[in-house]
Amino acid sequence: MGVTTDTVDITKVTKTKTNGGSGYSPDIIDVQDFFDQVVTSYNQGADDDLPADIRVARSIVPAGTGILRDFSYIAPEIPEFIHENCVACMTCVNECPDTAILGKVVEEDVLEAELSQIANPKEADFMRRQFAKTNKFYTVPQRKGEKPGMFGIFIDPTKCKGCAECVEACEDLGYNALKMIQKEDTTVPIYQKSINFFRKLPPTPERFINDRVAVDMMLAEQSLLYVGGAGSCAGCGEATVLRMWLAALGYKYGAENIGIVAATGCNTVYGSTYPFNPYLVPWTNSLFENAPADAIGIRLRWNQLGWQDKQLWVIGGDGAMLDIGFQSLSRLMASGLNIKVLVLDTQVYSNTGGQSSTASFTAQETKMSQFGSAVHGKQELRKELGRIAMMHPNTFVAQTVASIPNHFYKAVLEAASFDGPAIVNTYTTCQPEHGVGDNMSRHQSKLAVESRAFPVFIYDPRKGDTIRERLSLQGNPAQKEDWYVVPKTGERIDFISFARTEGRFAKHFDKDGNPSPSLLAAQADRLANWHMLQEMAGLR
Repeated sequence: MGVTTDTVDITKVTKTKTNGGSGYSPDIIDVQDFFDQVVTSYNQGADDDLPADIRVARSIVPAGTGILRDFSYIAPEIPEFIHENCVACMTCVNECPDTAILGKVVEEDVLEAELSQIANPKEADFMRRQFAKTNKFYTVPQRKGEKPGMFGIFIDPTKCKGCAECVEACEDLGYNALKMIQKEDTTVPIYQKSINFFRKLPPTPERFINDRVAVDMMLAEQSLLYVGGAGSCAGCGEATVLRMWLAALGYKYGAENIGIVAATGCNTVYGSTYPFNPYLVPWTNSLFENAPADAIGIRLRWNQLGWQDKQLWVIGGDGAMLDIGFQSLSRLMASGLNIKVLVLDTQVYSNTGGQSSTASFTAQETKMSQFGSAVHGKQELRKELGRIAMMHPNTFVAQTVASIPNHFYKAVLEAASFDGPAIVNTYTTCQPEHGVGDNMSRHQSKLAVESRAFPVFIYDPRKGDTIRERLSLQGNPAQKEDWYVVPKTGERIDFISFARTEGRFAKHFDKDGNPSPSLLAAQADRLANWHMLQEMAGLR
């Protein structure tokens, strides 16, 4: 946490000043030397030749080293941008878990000037086809008498893992501006030239970034605090949440005003696969169960230094926050300190092989709660962290999903502005443990909300003295009804509907598709939880 940093404009990699020479002070390391020796050796497969040194001994990985990690060889497919279909909704940019799709708005004359510098006509044509004339950034400004902007989408081949989540999101919205294509010998090289061209272009002019359109925060360079290169699974639901969360904080507060305390879990493994670090903000990893306690110590020290306004966040999974670390979390909430918590709720201990946690759904099959002849998956009811957190004094609580960006960004920024402890519990799909495809994280989290598996809400003590005044269920479909019914088809979306789409519930359906008694009990539990929230919000 003590490393001081300067951000390099082009690479967005943070390099560190030393006290002269190439030696190390107790808190500062020569990051240029680290890049030149360690990262280069790892990328060339020569890491066995590196000596043990003080960096490894102190578990220090400089900020932003993940930008140099290359995943271009792990997937046979990559997204292709179809510019004539794009409406600049920014969904693909926001939902990508690996910072592999980036957007930028460039004024037309500036773009043409840059394109004219490319000697190869085919390359120039490829770069031009990465830009679209959209109503949002071209037609509307033009009508107002302002200089219009060309909206560009660029895919970084070294960060894309081929999950196709961007394509699923674009198709779900009906735009079809992205499709997966097979990589050929020329694909990665031209994509690499394309992303290099993107980085040479000037930043998106501020007038194109509308504070009232939350997804557009990803156009601002100060929002790109998660550079990719993390070792997360393709399409990881956690990684999307982390990217969007940091984008909101970076846009509002700046990288120099953010610090992270991470509880051991998937996030710390894929976030620090030596020597690659995806974060451009300082972070530290504590033990699985005591990240909130660690954060309390840091907050108190920061307050002594006069850093009361700096954002300090704890991140951890449902195992770390709902199970073994719940006492530490509860103590944080009771402390009244200005510390925020982001919970990555996968409903299992993902990092250790998918054991059940108290956040697991009833009937869910996991390791340690297998489906057998006598016991059909987990039999306990799910612990509702949101409801428990609301009972703590003066604590802001939100439950949200990355698949509803406006709700997600509102939850994060309102938590950040709250003077006191705040909990943001997010549904994060874990594809291997939930039994869903790599491209389905966004889809499943949205379905979790629609099916009442994971209702979204915001509980803000600033709104009044009663729970009814403080609690808002906005963001959920059919807020006053038991279940959401799709208007066009009349289909009822309930917990059984959700369970049919995931492998963790597959054994609960017989050959005719009928749900088991255990799964019906799980549905009753989800409805009871929804009824409780409706009552608390004054809707029932």
